Amino acid sequence: MPFSRPKKKSYSEEELYEYAVAALARRMRTVAELKRMMRARIEGAESEYGQTLVELVTRRLKDHGYLNDSQYAASFSSLRRDNQKFGRARIVTDLKARGVHGDLINKAVDTAFEGINEEKQAREYLRKKRLEKPKDRKQAARIFRQLLRVGFRTRTILTILKNWNVDDDTLTALESESES
Repeated sequence: MPFSRPKKKSYSEEELYEYAVAALARRMRTVAELKRMMRARIEGAESEYGQTLVELVTRRLKDHGYLNDSQYAASFSSLRRDNQKFGRARIVTDLKARGVHGDLINKAVDTAFEGINEEKQAREYLRKKRLEKPKDRKQAARIFRQLLRVGFRTRTILTILKNWNVDDDTLTALESESES
């Protein structure tokens, strides 16, 4: 049985603030995510009153330091880099999907990847996923696509595959695949 959506009701500023603080206590969120959550709960969220209420609560959370997209982006970037061994492009995509502003994303990701060797990061990802030297063209393509999906650049991936003595025809085919 699927979960039902919470019933929309009218909230006072204090009640909506308490709801938002409880949501932030469970997990760190971006401004966009929290606004989306609050709008889903408020009856008449598209009205001027509903929009004003959401903005007031958001402003109050920012003033108290509970809501900060730059801290969120920095924390998210370093956690994804260290724990999941993701590449730069994947982290940028994930932050955009969460509604973080482009300037904050670039600043946080640049800081997180400062001094990080991308090839070493990709090799750590491969080690974590227990991926070994490909035995044939199909395995090489699978590894190539997987590394591309987790945010590594084509040049870095091709360098790793060259070190594994993958034949030049396969590398050329994979490179042309990624460009299209």
